[in-house]
Amino acid sequence: MGLFERYLTVWVGLSIVAGVVLGNLFPALFALVASLELAHVNLVVAVLIWVMIYPMMVQIDFSSLKDIGKKPQGLILTVIINWLIKPFSMAFMGWLFFKILFADWVDAQTAEQYIAGMILLGVAPCTAMVFVWSQLTKGDANYTLVQVSVNDIIMIFAFAPIAAFLLGISEIQVPWETLLLSVILYVVIPLSFGVLTRKKLERKGDLSRLNTFLDRIKPWSVVGLLSTVVLLFGFQAEKIISKPQDIILIAIPLLIQTYGIFFIAYFAAKALQLKHNIAGPACLIGTSNFFELAVAVAISLFGLHSGAALATVVGVLVEVPVMLSLVYVVNRTKHWF
Repeated sequence: MGLFERYLTVWVGLSIVAGVVLGNLFPALFALVASLELAHVNLVVAVLIWVMIYPMMVQIDFSSLKDIGKKPQGLILTVIINWLIKPFSMAFMGWLFFKILFADWVDAQTAEQYIAGMILLGVAPCTAMVFVWSQLTKGDANYTLVQVSVNDIIMIFAFAPIAAFLLGISEIQVPWETLLLSVILYVVIPLSFGVLTRKKLERKGDLSRLNTFLDRIKPWSVVGLLSTVVLLFGFQAEKIISKPQDIILIAIPLLIQTYGIFFIAYFAAKALQLKHNIAGPACLIGTSNFFELAVAVAISLFGLHSGAALATVVGVLVEVPVMLSLVYVVNRTKHWF
């Protein structure tokens, strides 16, 4: 791992502080950037998210799908957690906390926005940082590629319908056109470019050109992530300063959801007698979020200054330190498997 990856929590934290400070010092500048929209999509944020996602998509090897039938249990576990449990448990947690437990502290309209942001996080399983979590737990790299590839294929077709369904039952009006456009912009297009790039650079039995290219562009992924965090927290700066307690209120159900989903998956993996190098990545994939996509869709659907965007940004704040703590748990419990 490079310097950026190793201390990602620190860089994200500094970017959050920088965003809040700059957003309060130069509100007019951030308002100008926020106004650069096309079809409800902020152009600056879209470019930064493409910069962030593209290097991750190049790493995905769809040829690994030929091995899908060799060890099906880990893959089945990941799919069930990601698509049959996690989105619905996230929607339930949002409803429980913001409609009941926190109802006296958050007005009804803001509560709906926070629930929407949580739902978008829950419907976006991780496709990028998964490779880092797998490496840190000494996971089976090829099997992780299979899991990520299958998740990406499912996401293309399932993200919009599940998100629309859950947002609908949460009594939030969702324009289907914007949701589908977001999937095309932030999943289909970068994934397609990633596949084409890999196909062009990959030679049979020789990955040297591909690895050289990845080494060159990977730092841009981190630059895109940190720049996006600065912008997002800059857009939300006034709200964060005026309502710091809301950050805590959003973080509480996200933390409970994340740890809860992980331990459900981890004990299921133990019951299925999976090998540790498959169980670890499978459960971490099912736990972490593709927060880049969730943030982008929240902005497209509800606006840069919305509560939904704020909730997904809090997801960025929570994601890295929580996942690192779960990596520690996986490594400490290797003897269970």
